[in-house]
Amino acid sequence: MARYGPMFGADLTFLGVDRCDVTDPGTFAGADVVIIGAPFDGGTSNRPGARFGPAAIRQACYLPHDGSRPSLALRVDALRDLRVFDAGDIECYSGDVEGSISAIEEAVRRVASCGAIPVVLGGDHTVALPDARGVARIRGMGRVSMIHFDAHADTGDISFGHLYGHGQPMRRLIESGAIRGDRFLQIGLRGYWPGPGTLAWMAERGMRSYEMTEITARGLDDCLTEAFGIALDDCESVFLSVDVDVCDPGHAPGTGTPEPGGLTARQLLDSVRRVCYELPVVGMDVVEVAPPYDHADITAYLGNRVVLEALSAIARRRRDAEGGPRWDPRQPLLDGR
Repeated sequence: MARYGPMFGADLTFLGVDRCDVTDPGTFAGADVVIIGAPFDGGTSNRPGARFGPAAIRQACYLPHDGSRPSLALRVDALRDLRVFDAGDIECYSGDVEGSISAIEEAVRRVASCGAIPVVLGGDHTVALPDARGVARIRGMGRVSMIHFDAHADTGDISFGHLYGHGQPMRRLIESGAIRGDRFLQIGLRGYWPGPGTLAWMAERGMRSYEMTEITARGLDDCLTEAFGIALDDCESVFLSVDVDVCDPGHAPGTGTPEPGGLTARQLLDSVRRVCYELPVVGMDVVEVAPPYDHADITAYLGNRVVLEALSAIARRRRDAEGGPRWDPRQPLLDGR
């Protein structure tokens, strides 16, 4: 049974949207999006605290929590133009990684089976395994591609004697058959991990990683355009996974494994807008927001805006699909459409 942050935060839904019960599909019948909290950080290898992320993301906004957020750039109000519900937090315990993974995956599967888009608020990146696999069980194993924003590849094998952790979910996803390695696109990698053995494993499976040096040399837009073409080749839909440490620590200090030299907050938001407007996104997570290390709620605000940017782009995509010219998400809406 999901709850609204009684263990890790205030009893609030995401910016005031209606509540639902993930165990009762009737409570979110007709939903376009269902938000799920996954307050699990038992897979962290450095600084814990992401268990407090869902509560922080839900409430990080200076505007009234009234279930309305009109987008200045996109001319939509995602929380009203879409039917958005919040299913609360799945009960997760750091000492029970397999039980937590199972509970999260079942919640995501239930939401996806009703045709809604599950948007999962993490938690550490361990939760990407049940998030994406739960969607793939409904949309088709191996039929969903992955767009993954992160400083780290998260393709490790065994860490601290365990198969599950926030450095391993992408390997476990590929091994499970939920996501194909050659339809796995990683944006923003940098730093000093993983080592040659893991990189060789990634190459054998056809993974494509856009390291920050390449992004700087070629331009982020060109890299994204190329990644989008790969993602839609022989796959019908896309899962978007956003680790906030893809951003430079100056833009996202409240995270467990900060790595200097990343994207700016603006680049991440623009990228998420493009992904959710140009691609058929069927699931999403935002992970590794760790409030104990945040300053002035910088990272929590970014996580909140990542979710809003995604929902606004999905709303705009659906509006434009109903007729009229397609909009270029890299250009301003000068005519106010």
